[in-house]
Amino acid sequence: MCQQRLKILYVSPMPSSPPRFGAQARMHGLMKQLAKRHDLTAVMLVHDDFDIEECRQAMQEHCREVVLVPNPNGWEGVIKRVAQLGSLVSTRSFERLVSSVPALQQALDRVLQSTRFDIVNLEFSFLGYCNLRQAPPGERLPALVVDSHNIDYDLARQYARSGNGGLARRGYAEVNWRKLRREELAAYRNADGVYLCSADDERRLLTEAPEARTAVIPNAADVEYYQPRPTDPQPDGRTVVFFGALSYAPNIDGVLYFAKDIWPLIAEAHPEAHCKIIGNRPPPSLQALAGPRLEFTGFVPDLRPHLAEAAAVIVPLRIGGGTRLKIVEAMAMGKAIVSTTLGAEGIEAVLGQDLLIEDQPEAFANAVGRLLADPGLATRIGHSARQLAVQRYSWNVAAQALEEFYGQILGSSSSNLTPRTTSFIPDGSN
Repeated sequence: MCQQRLKILYVSPMPSSPPRFGAQARMHGLMKQLAKRHDLTAVMLVHDDFDIEECRQAMQEHCREVVLVPNPNGWEGVIKRVAQLGSLVSTRSFERLVSSVPALQQALDRVLQSTRFDIVNLEFSFLGYCNLRQAPPGERLPALVVDSHNIDYDLARQYARSGNGGLARRGYAEVNWRKLRREELAAYRNADGVYLCSADDERRLLTEAPEARTAVIPNAADVEYYQPRPTDPQPDGRTVVFFGALSYAPNIDGVLYFAKDIWPLIAEAHPEAHCKIIGNRPPPSLQALAGPRLEFTGFVPDLRPHLAEAAAVIVPLRIGGGTRLKIVEAMAMGKAIVSTTLGAEGIEAVLGQDLLIEDQPEAFANAVGRLLADPGLATRIGHSARQLAVQRYSWNVAAQALEEFYGQILGSSSSNLTPRTTSFIPDGSN
């Protein structure tokens, strides 16, 4: 762990708190832990989907200064479609276009030129165009570290070539991922360090940018918040739960795959089974699947009672990268999980003991059926999963690993960094 008290500037295309979906949960979890030992400042974009004052108040609990810059470029609706069309005739990706806000650089200039920071922590690569290497006159420039939540161009490429979605969407993704790749790799190469969610993503990055200095900081869970509680309902033996942002392409694809290819097999074999899909903004393609036994709840303010009631949690993903927060949060709740191999990527778990993994529809359905039919098996797997989450996948453990990486970066001259990778797989200490 880095012993020095650091001044860290967090820069992001979205606010980190309150956490409502995976990317926010990662930022919030790490920042909350880092703030116990370091001084944090945040400069972040915020668009109309967020309540700016709610975000400001939540972030002020662990940041000394919070600067939220309104982003007029929406990520949804008509504005998004216009930006997507514009990106087709632009050399820049859609993600770069909607993140390009002149007022953001003005805010960064003010903050960076008035306060000396040890680290500038950039979330995602989309703001890689910003001038982040600034300091007050006579002060040392901060080190620049990027948190790569995903290899985003690889996600876009997977979607373009998956055979899923409409032809127009896949064609658009085929054009956009190449621009995104150029911008994303440039951001990584310009940084003093890059930390990723999984060893698989680290390998993907180093194949393209072998000179990058990298570390693996897995996603984690707030294991004190996500834990079984006496007041929660008991598993009902019939409910299967999926949760995640339903505006996110990998989740949309996973739910469609489950609903069309797997759920009918479960429903036939287990007439009392009920599937609950939890997440905001399900698109029409998902809403059309709703029925008496396949429920879309929309956003819920507290996942814990829904997870507690579940006989099984499913992660039927076929597209993605990094590690899934939904898995570590469900593990922390002591739930038995059935996932695809890709869905569980990056999780250091013992198959059959901590979770079940199946990639074919019939095998996936049979695994869920085993948990519905054998509550004792679900309890044993859930108990083991909870132990794994506490020992290896708490935000406290992840933040300590990140502090160590910061220390390595600061201990090296930014002009003489040697290629090096560091995999922080916790040893079980908490």
